[in-house]
Amino acid sequence: MLAKNLEVFKKSHKFTLQIYEITKAFPREELFGLVSQMRRAAYSINSNIVEGVAKKSSNEYARFILIARGSASELEYQLELAKDLKYITELEFGELLDKINQIGKMLSALHKSIKAQPLSPIPEPL
Repeated sequence: MLAKNLEVFKKSHKFTLQIYEITKAFPREELFGLVSQMRRAAYSINSNIVEGVAKKSSNEYARFILIARGSASELEYQLELAKDLKYITELEFGELLDKINQIGKMLSALHKSIKAQPLSPIPEPL
């Protein structure tokens, strides 16, 4: 199974590209602060999906999906902070929050489906 076949991977990749684009407009002094943290949290989601898929057991796979879910949660807060600092608008915040919440739900569903499977083999993509 390839991680790229997972719908959550596809959505998260598009979201990561959007985070990179939006953070280009943040103040220069945030380059090594909030910009770096948001970008790292965004690409961490898919990095952990890819690493999880490559693991030999469903327990390891599930653990990496939980780490990806944690990165999504981290990004939720960073979006709120960016809104409060007026780096993004309320409208942008609402749209981005909807997307990251959807990704989080997809990760939770994937985790649940992995845990419902026997230890091996790893389940097919959702």
